[in-house]
Amino acid sequence: MKKIIAYFTLGVLLTAGVLSPQNSYAQESLDTSSEGIAEAVRAANSQFALAEEREAEMMLGNDEPGFTEKIKDFFIDGGIGFMVFILLCLIIGVSIAIERIIYLSLATVNHKKLLEDVEDALNKGGIEAAKAVCQDTRGPVGSIFYDGLTRAEEGPEVVERAIISGGSVQMGLMEKGTSWISLFISLAPMLGFLGTVLGMIDSFDAIEEAGGIKPTVVAGGIKTALITTVAGLVVAIILQVFHNFIIAKIDNMTNAMEDASNTFVKLVKTKLG
Repeated sequence: MKKIIAYFTLGVLLTAGVLSPQNSYAQESLDTSSEGIAEAVRAANSQFALAEEREAEMMLGNDEPGFTEKIKDFFIDGGIGFMVFILLCLIIGVSIAIERIIYLSLATVNHKKLLEDVEDALNKGGIEAAKAVCQDTRGPVGSIFYDGLTRAEEGPEVVERAIISGGSVQMGLMEKGTSWISLFISLAPMLGFLGTVLGMIDSFDAIEEAGGIKPTVVAGGIKTALITTVAGLVVAIILQVFHNFIIAKIDNMTNAMEDASNTFVKLVKTKLG
């Protein structure tokens, strides 16, 4: 295709020379410029050859394994028996962490605005109106306020106890699943170290069978040992980051919840006292 384009360009140049208005010396012009045209064609062919060499080099470069292929080889070399369990720790742990992050994010509300809405509802519509506001508010704070308002007729002290009890329940809901993440953080490195020990045992068995130490004999077992250790540590690091983020978010929500609860108890005592 590239040569066809070159010949087409040459034909256009020749035609332009023949059809030139200066017909009296058209043939002479064609003869004197033939060497230049030939030189241009040679230059074009040279450029096309360079382009083809570059394309060939790029095609050879693409033969290198990509990131996915490297991960797959890494997984297979580490021993599928152990790498599968380490991978399951990562998948399950990350799934739980993402679910917790979504839950906690949806449960986060503006506590000050909620207190203002509850106070306004108590002033205008009484306890039932305030309970409706709490029911329409997502998150643990709205649930705690609702528990307190349901016992409002029994006195401020009962309301305070109901809020404390409801806070304990909400804390359990917020921390749900975090113990599993902690388990996988501990389990993944243990599986990696177990694979390391078994890989070293295989290496010593190979040395015993070969009757001497040869790099090619022990390389496979040592490689498996190192890969499983690395995989377990990487999984533990990833899950640890998620776990710390979730715990920090729970702590912030707990502090805000306690502050809002104290303010709510004072509000109830003022309205019902």
